[in-house]
Amino acid sequence: MTAPATHDLPVVVIGAGPVGLAAAAHLLQRQLTPLVLESGPVAAGAVRDWSHVRLFSTWGEIVDPAAEKLLAPTGWVRPDPTAYPSGGDWADLYLQPLADALGDHVRYGATVTGVSRTGRDRIVDADRDAQRFVVHIATADGHEERVFARAVVDASGTWNIPSPAGGSGLPALGERAAADRVVYRVPDLADPSVRARYAGRRTAVIGSGASAFTALAYLADLAKAEDGAGTHAVWILRRGISGSTFGGGEADQLPARGALGLAAKAAVDDGHADAVTGFRTEAVERDGDGRLILVAEDGRRLDPVDEVIVLTGFRPDLSFLGELRIGLDERLQAPVALAPLIDPNVHSCGTVYPHGAKELSHPEQDVYLVGMKSYGRAPTFLAMTGYEQVRSVAAALAGDREAAERVELTLPETGVCGGAGLFDEPGTTEAGAGGGCCSTPATLQIGIGAPAAASGGC
Repeated sequence: MTAPATHDLPVVVIGAGPVGLAAAAHLLQRQLTPLVLESGPVAAGAVRDWSHVRLFSTWGEIVDPAAEKLLAPTGWVRPDPTAYPSGGDWADLYLQPLADALGDHVRYGATVTGVSRTGRDRIVDADRDAQRFVVHIATADGHEERVFARAVVDASGTWNIPSPAGGSGLPALGERAAADRVVYRVPDLADPSVRARYAGRRTAVIGSGASAFTALAYLADLAKAEDGAGTHAVWILRRGISGSTFGGGEADQLPARGALGLAAKAAVDDGHADAVTGFRTEAVERDGDGRLILVAEDGRRLDPVDEVIVLTGFRPDLSFLGELRIGLDERLQAPVALAPLIDPNVHSCGTVYPHGAKELSHPEQDVYLVGMKSYGRAPTFLAMTGYEQVRSVAAALAGDREAAERVELTLPETGVCGGAGLFDEPGTTEAGAGGGCCSTPATLQIGIGAPAAASGGC
């Protein structure tokens, strides 16, 4: 039986976020037809959820070149390339205008519920690659539809599945029951109702990345404000303090990213936060007043807190890809060839080698996970990484292998040396760590307590 032709079908792009919209722009540049399926009513829904947070990348680093070309005829002018936008700025001043410029290539209120090959579940081999993709959609008005595609680019991100507080990767005992006092996003303390929730209270912040730094800085600012007297944070880290705990600092080639870590360090040094190290949360209990008590795997119990902010990363939703043959690393849930480049267990010196279609490919031909979703559970994804990914993927789908394999991006270094090191020994520096930038161990003063031995320092 002859398979139906696929060359006239669109490339379905899942998600109208920064990378999904950039993918559509690159596909159009390659004379391919994109169809962006967005579950929300507007573009960049996830970005809008953190509209109050300022990016550590400048406008010059978060506007995709192909997208800018598409926007140019509309009269759009890129904001000052040296300025740092908030998430709201990014959505309103760039991402929504880009989605508007794409016009009918973007469809809202369309939630992808499944992707497969027409007439082929994941078991069947026969003539598989010649079959068009079928994408099942749930619409905003409750109907079900399907569309056919020549290829699928999943840029749906990881925002909807935050990782839990539990140190084992599972929710801590009692974590779900404490949902009224636990959040998984950086709170918007400019919102009066949110501000009142944290002002004058004791809040645990669980996590060690940029989001945790941001939350600590926000809470420290609240503690210094007239309406925030008594505000205090308890910063909970699953590992110990090391030279890379606070990021790259002044050595970070993205200065605002380095400044986040320095702000978190200042929150501790100035007494607005206490750092609790080696604490892997096993249970969340309530005291007689309804406050929360965090209990560690080793039995330690912290003094009660009023609120908990869990910022331990995100994980991909793979449920609607179950009928496709996706090759993912067993640890990170990232594409097998990409995982070694981004693995936080071993990755060194903050620079991820730019990558594209080759590293993002799967056993299922013409399916790509891009953007945050391509990183699985790995952290520190940059928009410019995603833009390079979709440039390469669009070239591959257009049959331009030379362009697909060409590297057109140099990523900034974080200034952080060494990978995760030994799980319980943060003072251990990895021998032979890539980049050759690591110097002798430094000493980092944390608050008023005793200094902690730290690894690295670039």
